Amino acid sequence: MANDQQILLEAIDLQKNFHRTSGAFADTTSQNKFTAVDAVSFEVFTGETFAIVGESGCGKTTLARMLLRLVEPDAGKIIFAGRELTALSSQEMRAERRHLQMVFQDPYASLNPRMRVGEIVAEPLAIHEPKLTANERRERASAMLRRVGLTEESASRYPHEFSGGQRQRIGIARALILRPKLVIADEPVSALDVSVGAQMLVLLRELQQEFGLTYLLISHSLPVVAQVATRIAVMRAGKFVELGAAEQILRHPQHPYTKELLAAVPELPLA
Repeated sequence: MANDQQILLEAIDLQKNFHRTSGAFADTTSQNKFTAVDAVSFEVFTGETFAIVGESGCGKTTLARMLLRLVEPDAGKIIFAGRELTALSSQEMRAERRHLQMVFQDPYASLNPRMRVGEIVAEPLAIHEPKLTANERRERASAMLRRVGLTEESASRYPHEFSGGQRQRIGIARALILRPKLVIADEPVSALDVSVGAQMLVLLRELQQEFGLTYLLISHSLPVVAQVATRIAVMRAGKFVELGAAEQILRHPQHPYTKELLAAVPELPLA
């Protein structure tokens, strides 16, 4: 955990309900309402990697998107670096997002196929630092592409010319170009094969140390979070059933569901 124990992000009683759809229409009757995120509260400390782990459909991606207000919470508060994000206007929230960036699960779908890679990586600069010249944006994008392990020539190519692992590196470069305080990584290696995913986790650790990043990592995989997490929250059916230091959760789980998840994994590569 971070030495200074400063709280960077705080979620307080976050709630999100959805209505099940029936054919082309949403059924808005109360019995067809389900709770995707159910009164979830937690803190993320500066410099740590806080992991949320759980099976598909447990609400973890909805929770991640709520933190960025890509999905609006029905109730609760989100406080980031002392500001209550849930009280901001959409325009204020757009400005605040330079400090909170997301790496998405699918490196194929998250990059605009019609844009060159250099334009994709530089796009956040065009939005949030409009005073930069086009040349300055290109130079910054090229430097970030090199830092994530891609060549300078990558900038002039299109996403379809790259492998899945390379595309995820492009996504990471785009997320880091603004030097955010918090990076939310939603299943960043689940679409990659094991060896490429392992390389990506090493890269994320290196970038965290270099840029002083704080990570919130979403994953269904305990072996993945075991390699990088400082603390782990175990999520089931919209609720956190257990939260604690990574070693405590992985070696001495308390909740039956956490024990089930661990029992399904042959061996954990503890960091």
